[in-house]
Amino acid sequence: MKYTIKILTLIFVSSLIMVGCDKFLEEDPRALVSPSNFFNTSSEFELAIVGLYKIYKGNSLHGKIGLDRYYENGADIIGPNRVFGQVEPTQSYSLSESNISAVGQGAGAPLTWQNLYAIILNANTILEQLDLNEDISDQEMSVFSAEALFLRSYAYYHLTNLWGDVPYYRENLPIAEIQSLPRTNKTTIRNEILVDLQQAQDFLPSAYGDGKLGRASKWTAATVMVKIYLIQKKWQEARDKALEIINESPHDLLDDYAAVFDLNNEYNQEIIWEIDFVKDTDSNDWVDHFTPRIRDEPKDADKRGELSAALGERNEGFTGYGLAIPLPDYVNKFPLDDLRRPVNIATEYLGFELNFPYMPKNFNLDQVNSPRGNHADNKIIFRLADVYLMVAEAENELNGPAGAYQYINKVRERAYEPDQPLTSLSQEEFRQAIYDERKWELGGENHRRMDLIRWGILLDVVRNTEYRIYNPAANIQPHHILLPIPPEEFLLNPALLESDPTNNGYR
Repeated sequence: MKYTIKILTLIFVSSLIMVGCDKFLEEDPRALVSPSNFFNTSSEFELAIVGLYKIYKGNSLHGKIGLDRYYENGADIIGPNRVFGQVEPTQSYSLSESNISAVGQGAGAPLTWQNLYAIILNANTILEQLDLNEDISDQEMSVFSAEALFLRSYAYYHLTNLWGDVPYYRENLPIAEIQSLPRTNKTTIRNEILVDLQQAQDFLPSAYGDGKLGRASKWTAATVMVKIYLIQKKWQEARDKALEIINESPHDLLDDYAAVFDLNNEYNQEIIWEIDFVKDTDSNDWVDHFTPRIRDEPKDADKRGELSAALGERNEGFTGYGLAIPLPDYVNKFPLDDLRRPVNIATEYLGFELNFPYMPKNFNLDQVNSPRGNHADNKIIFRLADVYLMVAEAENELNGPAGAYQYINKVRERAYEPDQPLTSLSQEEFRQAIYDERKWELGGENHRRMDLIRWGILLDVVRNTEYRIYNPAANIQPHHILLPIPPEEFLLNPALLESDPTNNGYR
């Protein structure tokens, strides 16, 4: 059973969530409803934690393509089939202070920033109230604290990835004080949230039963730790933590790659964490960005009626936006004998040649159970194949490829028939193999752009990738590895520019 989010009105947490975007740092939520009147029972703390997940399911984070815009688009896998209004600057690298506030049509960078800080603000309140509460058990307090620490750390993880140095606070500060916080060095933030993530791992459950399957487990916290260690090039710590997940968690690789993404197989053994969505309850159209739209298809436009009829016989439809499609570069380079290719690339459907390629693992054609804009498709955040590739990378950086083959080849076993295990590579050749293997295994799953940034090759890759409708190579500059802080934020808080008057190089 999916974990259905219920938000009650006129209570503390929903008051926080419903604070307007422009007023987020202008109102003190504690003045809306007193926390002491709300945080008394375990059920009230539970509702508060659920409220944090609800924010993550919003349009600027995981609900639409809020975070996808920065983690997947603008790399070498996903691109649009046409110029589509205000989203384009983040992919064409024409982003600037003057247009960042318009990017995303209500789900872009300003809301991403504001909602991540809303999570932090709310999590700090929950943690403060847990310290003051004497009515719930020590066990409940440990688990609630661990979950709040994880969700706060996950917010700082994204903030440091996207903006680098950002305002950082761990206490339930007055809003006036928050509004004057300067930026803190990202390394300091990452080091401290690693401590919080370890505490979260120590106290979160290893797995959840029905009703809470969309919650983050101890292995979710551990996975974020591995990713931070890789960013910091702490290879030993990354390897050891990844091996904890592989050896101690209940997760395992599925034998069939396609089964990982089967909508009838959600919460499968390979998935470490997925954001769960509920039809008629959550606003979710991220799937529609990957789903074709009929006005674009098929390649022979005269057969559009035939294609529509064939889809209709199956209760299917090309009713998506068709705005997240594999780039020509990805299509041309993806190995033809790789069994993952048809799950990542579709160039025909029902015998009709398509005008554009699509990524089937992320689209949904079901018009009965999953109509446009009202999907129940969960969004995979982390899965075990990613962890295997991360431990392979860390082992190679530590000791060379000899001990790393076992991990990368474990992922490749289901990709080729017969097997094509890697062997006899130099450390640099293995490094290049990891670059490619993560591309084929994890395409469209919001890892690629951050991978390219932490490897230090984003600019080179973008400048050597074939794109469809524009050429980011002409625009991309070194400062594009980060976003500019939205102007409305430093107008409220001029201290944001004190340590870096260039606003991440955009001035």
